[in-house]
Amino acid sequence: MALDTAANPRLARLEAILDAHEGREGPLLPILHDVQAAFGCVPAEVIPRIADRLNLTRAEVHGVVSFYHDFRDEPAGRVVVKLCRSEACKATGADALAAAAEARCGVAMGETAADGAVTLEPVYCLGLCACGPAAMVGDTLVGRLDADRLDAMLKERGL
Repeated sequence: MALDTAANPRLARLEAILDAHEGREGPLLPILHDVQAAFGCVPAEVIPRIADRLNLTRAEVHGVVSFYHDFRDEPAGRVVVKLCRSEACKATGADALAAAAEARCGVAMGETAADGAVTLEPVYCLGLCACGPAAMVGDTLVGRLDADRLDAMLKERGL
């Protein structure tokens, strides 16, 4: 099916991503990662085209997008703060840290600030169970995090 990519730069970018993975075995996850990197999310409108190119159903592609917590259907903030909500981290103060993060950032867990500066995401295990509470601030994984240290990390990122 020929698509008018000249009229839609976003569609042209999607086609370039799909072309880059042509012939690759198991291309769905790499394609979804590239789409999210290009658009800031995996928009619902690209799912039918991905499915068509990979000879999958829309449900199969949507199922993968919705299964993996790193894929989002709306763009995240400039800085993403993933706070571990597992039992090991809760036992070391994750609830208090989450409350402090929500107050500091002005958004609830799972939301993005109206200005697009920050997204707070609950995650269930970052692999630092012995060093809780743990978080990932941007690309920085950190254990034994407290509100003061989180505040300093956010200030470093211009928040």
